[in-house]
Amino acid sequence: MSLFVIAACLAAGGLIGFMGGVLGIGGGLIAIPALVLLMGMSQQLAQGTALIMVLPAITMAVRKYNQQTRIDRRVAAAGAAGAVVFTWVGARLALGIDSSILRQSFAVFLFFIALFYVWQTWRAARPATRRPRADKGPAPTFTPRRAIALGILCGTLGGFFGVGGAVLAVPIITSVFRLPQTTAQALALSMVIPGSTIALITYAWAGQADWMVGLPLAIGSLLFVPVGVKLAYRLPERKLRICFALMLFATVGLLAFEA
Repeated sequence: MSLFVIAACLAAGGLIGFMGGVLGIGGGLIAIPALVLLMGMSQQLAQGTALIMVLPAITMAVRKYNQQTRIDRRVAAAGAAGAVVFTWVGARLALGIDSSILRQSFAVFLFFIALFYVWQTWRAARPATRRPRADKGPAPTFTPRRAIALGILCGTLGGFFGVGGAVLAVPIITSVFRLPQTTAQALALSMVIPGSTIALITYAWAGQADWMVGLPLAIGSLLFVPVGVKLAYRLPERKLRICFALMLFATVGLLAFEA
């Protein structure tokens, strides 16, 4: 690999790490379509390579989030326990299907997540007098038992799509349990670290991870994740949701273009 490609991967990793820190997603949603579109990788190889970058990046992001607001370790550990085995199941399913079908499924999945965020942002912006009375009731508590159930769901989808499940966990935590966006991002990322490790091992064992690309991406990402997390705590929550949704729509557009 040329020095130019390594330098480009370092720079791309820095940008992805910054955006992932701001949005609490580990950067995989940005890296996967970029690797498919710019480097011509198959969907499976792109997902495995992205995991090389994602795993250290989300570990760094969780550390930075925890410095701002203490993460509920019991809930995070329960969610992680639920995700571990089912992340492996999802990864094995992804390795057994056609790359184009996996890419199309990935795009559809992200599209509906983005629509959910748009709806959530619009709903939060409505005047309080127009909201249903049910909105004023107490939110259910995010208990370890519920975290296990969420971990199973997110682990399966995270292993299948190579994005760790945080992209699905964040909107569920914010809408169902009504936790702040940054708290949800911190919990979601901490829940997916063990599962992401299993997913990376599974993809790498199947030969679907390019370490020469993934390692420079990881190094660049680690340098800028703390900057992104710091910015996340300064942005208004509504703007953070909008940024998250726009990024998902952009990702869907990239995947559609490649198809």
